[in-house]
Amino acid sequence: MNLELRQLRYFVAVAEELHFGKAALRLHMTQPPLSQTIAGLEELLGAPLFARSRRAVELTPAGAALLPEARRILAASSFLPMLVQRAAGGEAGRLSLAFVSSADYSVLPPFLRRYRAAFPQVSIALQEATSDVQIDDLLHGRIDTGLLIAPLPDKARLELDYLKVLTEPLIVALPAGVSTSAAGQAVALAALPPLPLIIFPRPIAPALHDAILACFRAAGITPEIGQEAIQMQTIVSLVSAGMGMALVPQSVSNLMRPGVEYRALRDPTPQVETGLAWRRDAVSPVLQGFLDLLRKNTDADPPDA
Repeated sequence: MNLELRQLRYFVAVAEELHFGKAALRLHMTQPPLSQTIAGLEELLGAPLFARSRRAVELTPAGAALLPEARRILAASSFLPMLVQRAAGGEAGRLSLAFVSSADYSVLPPFLRRYRAAFPQVSIALQEATSDVQIDDLLHGRIDTGLLIAPLPDKARLELDYLKVLTEPLIVALPAGVSTSAAGQAVALAALPPLPLIIFPRPIAPALHDAILACFRAAGITPEIGQEAIQMQTIVSLVSAGMGMALVPQSVSNLMRPGVEYRALRDPTPQVETGLAWRRDAVSPVLQGFLDLLRKNTDADPPDA
């Protein structure tokens, strides 16, 4: 069915005027082509839309049923240019964003608030995932971008671009009451009881795993690995249950759990870097708008936790 918007526009004009001559004047055309267009529309739809007589023009039941739908279609079509322009400018569409759990306690919430305020018409699909899963999803085009723990694997750097968003030190999460120092004071790893270590599996986050173990080696300690877990909230919950201690990025201290104390370390600690990765060949205007806003806010001020 080759139904044209022009036909619906002519039909609505006649239906509202109930007079072909007045409708023709309203449409800035002559009556014969208007009548021909309506006749063609009736033939296309397979039913008369108007009951015509010498004295009056009235809608048939079929015409009365068509009128509200025709108005709806015409109203919707009037928004198409704006929709297309917004999509081309990155102001409308869909963005799929993955994030590591630590980002949920640092950069993600404040930046999502800023992005939602700047681009309210964009639908955001959020997915929590570890860095290794994000990289695989990015390389296979399953997500647009991801907040992950640096660095990128060498192979991924060939296809992905990267922007540093946050650097922060490691701190220690302890079962409450384990440290004998005053609350809030920094502690030395060597001064703590030999608690089991709760840590990320190395295949999930090799850089973070190695950085944590390097802290213990520098302190002359060989920790006993008691549990492995892939989510920050799980690690902190295990600490809360008294099953061991964990070294976590500083922003994780925003995750409050009964029975957990967070302490800064006196020991030298490496900086944990969180950044955004995306496919180098990505051309999505929505993604470009997201990146532009992130760069602007990253340059302007440090992310608020």
